[in-house]
Amino acid sequence: MVHPVRNIVIVGGGTAGWLTAGIIAARHRTRIGQGFSVILVESPNTPIIGVGEGTWPTLRTTLSRMGVSESDFFRECDAAFKQGARFDRWTTGAVDDGYYHPLMLPQNFGQVNLAPHWLASNQGESFCDSVSAQGRICDEGLAPKTIATAEYDALANYAYHLDAGKFAPFIQRHCCETLGVRHVLADVEQVLMHDNGDIRAIQTAQAGEIEGDLFVDCTGFKALLIEGAMNVPFKDCNDVLFCDTALAMQVPYERPDSPMASHTISTAQTSGWIWDIGIQTRRGVGHVFSSSHISDEEAERELRAYIGPAADGLNARKIKIRSGHRETFWKGNCVAVGLAAGFLEPLEASAIVLIELSAKIIAEQMPACREVMDIIASRFNATTHYRWGRIIDFLKLHYVLTQRTDSDFWRDNVRDETIPDRLKELLLLWRYQSPWFHDEFDRAEEVFPAASYQYVLYGMGYRTEVDPASLSRDHRLADRARRENAALTDKLCAGLPRHRDLINKIVAHGLPPV
Repeated sequence: MVHPVRNIVIVGGGTAGWLTAGIIAARHRTRIGQGFSVILVESPNTPIIGVGEGTWPTLRTTLSRMGVSESDFFRECDAAFKQGARFDRWTTGAVDDGYYHPLMLPQNFGQVNLAPHWLASNQGESFCDSVSAQGRICDEGLAPKTIATAEYDALANYAYHLDAGKFAPFIQRHCCETLGVRHVLADVEQVLMHDNGDIRAIQTAQAGEIEGDLFVDCTGFKALLIEGAMNVPFKDCNDVLFCDTALAMQVPYERPDSPMASHTISTAQTSGWIWDIGIQTRRGVGHVFSSSHISDEEAERELRAYIGPAADGLNARKIKIRSGHRETFWKGNCVAVGLAAGFLEPLEASAIVLIELSAKIIAEQMPACREVMDIIASRFNATTHYRWGRIIDFLKLHYVLTQRTDSDFWRDNVRDETIPDRLKELLLLWRYQSPWFHDEFDRAEEVFPAASYQYVLYGMGYRTEVDPASLSRDHRLADRARRENAALTDKLCAGLPRHRDLINKIVAHGLPPV
């Protein structure tokens, strides 16, 4: 007897729950009401964690496929553009120590690897400025598009900064009103199991028993299903990534027309780093640090010193970080998404993109019946394990390249035993050949392209040995690419509006619909 998978029950709301619901419902929209259902059950008493304020460009595609108006998104989620991240004081700790990890690929990236040519040129120009226009765009406070650019289209690649507390209700309304998701406000009292170890139903206080064929755990750190019912252990990675606490503040702008950065600013401190994210009405600023290296009081002093007088009278919200992820993400008929699956310090804004990627696999590979679910689960687990591992490697890269020795935190981060084996191998490889797209980054599961590694490596002063003779075969391509980048930089900087000016126009008039 075949057991079809028709009833998808998502337990937990917030960004993870509602994005997952929207991605699944949009993919299976024609089936909803024809025997297929997406139900989201969330407690009426659970507050949103609300620290995921930075996204990746993938969210543009996700929202577009869900049928969300980008103009409405800007208006209702206090959103702004994000064109990458600037990392200050990570390499030497000096005042002028900084580099960009932009979202644009290096010029003509698929045709020529510009990194060796830049390394050999010794022209004094930063790697980012040499190969991409986006650092200059950010420096000049410009937006990545104009008011005439259609929704979700870009002149320079972009993601978003957003108010996480407004984003989940915004997506909720779209899911329920447009995509046919059923919303149940109820507290889970018990998880009811089949004899085979699958979840049969959840027993709720307000809505009784809710049965399902596939359960998605979006209950955050509580992990009610994946840990509470399925007993899946958590794998810590605090031996690699030391930051385990964050202190967050919401800082108002001095004036309504204050400049608004279109990139995340990450500034290294004595035992961690501070994020600075600008949205329309405020900045989200927080200190991520290792409690083994600095006290909460000292960390808050560093945070207030960074913010300055604007921090007076503001309270810091403390958030504990348990770095790591589940040993298994999909077990039986239960799959964990969001904080229930794991969490890492928000250094490269990986939290929301992991939700998107997980929900996309679930939606696209939705098992037709229980009999094939374990095959899908095995593939999901392999892909998701790989992605988490690569994110951990990439975050650690920011620490192992430091030249700072001014505190135990920075000294401990470069100890050999704290560096993952794969990252060690890559660092050795990169001594002799620069990362490029066809090398070790050819898997569909990659979350960070080779370009991201280039921006961090060469932004932090890493040197790859270059044989001048090896450059001759494509030096014409490289020269042309760098000229094209310089011309594009001048064109974009002359034609793009200021970031806040564009946001104001979008709120007032909207972008052209797709």
